[in-house]
Amino acid sequence: MSTTLSIPSESLRTDDAEGQRHRRQKGWLAALLLRLHFYAGILVGPFILIAASSGALYAIAPSLEQVVYKHELHVPISSAQLSLADQIDAARNYVGGDESNTLSAVRPAPEPGDTTRVMFQVDGLGESESRAVFVDPGSGEIRGDMTVYGTSGALPLRTWIDHLHRNLHLGDVGRLYSELAASWLGIVALAGLVLWGVRIRKTRRKREMVFVNLKRTGYRRVFGMHASLGVWVLLGALFLSATGITWSQHAGANVSQLRSALDWGTPSVTTDLSGDETSVDEHAEHHGAHSHDAPTGAANPATFDAVLAIAQRINVNTGLVEIKPPASPGTAWVVQEIHRSYPTEVDAVAVDGTTMEVVDRVDFADFPLAAKLSRWGIDIHMGSMFGLANQIVLFLVAVGIGTMVVLGYLMWWKRRPTREPRRLLGAPPRRGILRGAPWWGVATAGVVAVMIGFMLPLVGYTLAGFIALDIVIGALRSLRAKRASPPA
Repeated sequence: MSTTLSIPSESLRTDDAEGQRHRRQKGWLAALLLRLHFYAGILVGPFILIAASSGALYAIAPSLEQVVYKHELHVPISSAQLSLADQIDAARNYVGGDESNTLSAVRPAPEPGDTTRVMFQVDGLGESESRAVFVDPGSGEIRGDMTVYGTSGALPLRTWIDHLHRNLHLGDVGRLYSELAASWLGIVALAGLVLWGVRIRKTRRKREMVFVNLKRTGYRRVFGMHASLGVWVLLGALFLSATGITWSQHAGANVSQLRSALDWGTPSVTTDLSGDETSVDEHAEHHGAHSHDAPTGAANPATFDAVLAIAQRINVNTGLVEIKPPASPGTAWVVQEIHRSYPTEVDAVAVDGTTMEVVDRVDFADFPLAAKLSRWGIDIHMGSMFGLANQIVLFLVAVGIGTMVVLGYLMWWKRRPTREPRRLLGAPPRRGILRGAPWWGVATAGVVAVMIGFMLPLVGYTLAGFIALDIVIGALRSLRAKRASPPA
C-alpha cells in the first residue's frame, strides 16, 4: 500500500516566490554595485580615460625634461665655481637692467654638472610662471632662458602636460573634468573589487580572475582581462584617486577644511618679522602656486651667498634648494629645501636680511604624521618620491587604468544582442534592485550616498543624474512594452 503526498500548486508558487525574494535580498548589494559600476564606467569612463592617458604622460615628464632640455640643465663639470652673486650678475646682464625683470628666486646648481636657475618675475607671464635663466656655475655662461612653472620649476614641456592633465588647457572650468575622474575612480575601483570578490568565490576558474587566460575567446576573454587587470591596478587606482581629490576645486576644499578642523596642517616658516605666520601649500608643485609672493623690489646678489651659508649651518643640507628674497619690506629671506625624493627633505629657514639672524626654522622631522603623509602622497603622485622607479610604476598604473576603461566598453559592445539589429549595445544590469533589499540596506545606501555626495560634490551631482537617467530609461522601456503588447 502506498501513500501519495499531494502539495497544492499554490503552495509551490508561494514557496518559489519566497525563495526568489530571499535570493534577491541576499544578493542586493552586489547587484546594486554592479549597476553603479556599469553606469559610472559608461558615463564617467571617458573622463577617467583622458585623466589616465594624460597622467601617464605626466608621470614620465620629469625624465623627458632631462632629455629635451639637456643643454639648459646640464654643463661640463668644472673645478671652478662662481659665487651666487657672480651668477646672478651674469643673469641680470643677460636680461638687462629693465625694472620689469624682478629677481624673485635662485636655485643653486644641485650637483656638479648642473646649472643654476636665476628666476625673475616678468610682466605678462601667467600666474605662477617665472622667467628662468640657466647659468653655468663654473663659467657664468648663459645656457638657456625659459618660462618655468610653479614650485616644481616645470619646464615648458612638463607644464603643457601638467595643464593637459589638470584642466585640458581650459582653466578652472576644465578642472571639473579631472575632479570628476578622480572622485569616481576610487568608487568604481571599490565597486569592482566587491564584484571581483563575489565572482571569485563562485567560480571554479579562480586563476583566470588573477591571470589572463589567452585561450578564452569573445566576451569571456575580454571579461577575464578586465577582471584580472583590475586586481593588479587596484591599489594604484585608489591611491591616485585619493591624492588626486586633494588637488580638486570642490572636494579638495572639503579635504582642506577637514584637515584644518583636525589640526593636520603643514607647518610653515614665519617670514613676517612682526611675528605673523605664512601659509604653505603642499600642492604648489602641481597647480603652480608659490609658497610666497614675489618680491617687490631689487635684492642684493651678495646676500644670496650669505643667507645660503647661514641656512646650511642651521638645517639645510641638500643641494636642491631655493633662496627667495623678502616678498615685501618687513619680511624675511627664506631658504627652502625642495628635495622631493626619499628621504624627504623640505626643511626651511627664515633669515632677517638686516641682522642676518635666523628668525624661524621648520624641520620635516617635526611635521605631524598627517602632514608627512600628505607630503609623501603628493610626491609619489607626482613621480618624484622614488625617482625613475616611481615614474615607471605610475606610468604602468595609468596605462592599466586606461586599458580597464577600454575593456569595459568592449565588454559592453560584446554583450549586445546580435539577433536584434536595433540594439547596438548591451543592456545594463537589471532594474528594481532596491525593491528586493532589506529596509536597513536601503537606509544605509542612502546615508552613504549622501555622505559621499557631501564630501565629493561632483559625485553627488552625477549620481543624481544617473538616477534620473535610469528612471527615464525605465519609463521609456515600460511605455515601449505597453505599445508592443497586444490589447486584451
